Amino acid sequence: MTIIIRNADDRPIYEQIYTQIRNSILSNELSEGQMLPSIRALAKDLRISVITTKRAYDELEKDGFIHSVAGKGSYVAQKNTEIIREQYKKQIEEQMRQIVLRAGACELSKEELDEMFDVIYNQEETK
Repeated sequence: MTIIIRNADDRPIYEQIYTQIRNSILSNELSEGQMLPSIRALAKDLRISVITTKRAYDELEKDGFIHSVAGKGSYVAQKNTEIIREQYKKQIEEQMRQIVLRAGACELSKEELDEMFDVIYNQEETK
């Protein structure tokens, strides 16, 4: 698992860590039961505060993506399909917002967007 911290990113560092680990779990790059790096080791690797890494792990645990065992470490939690579905829906909604903004910038109508979506959807469905 590779985590990249971007100083130019407007989001706080803990949120960048949270997002990258969450996305790795959702994409199955990290599998159920897999041990994550220790909070201290990850902080050292990223050259950031242990407090920042702990906050990211705490948020991941609160949202059900990981679970921690005192003295043993943090592990990818058993996947709750409803949580995964909601996370994917949230990502799709954000991508759709970006599409609507870009479509408006080049004056594409909703009908044109619908047509483009149908073509892409049908192409992917036949793969």
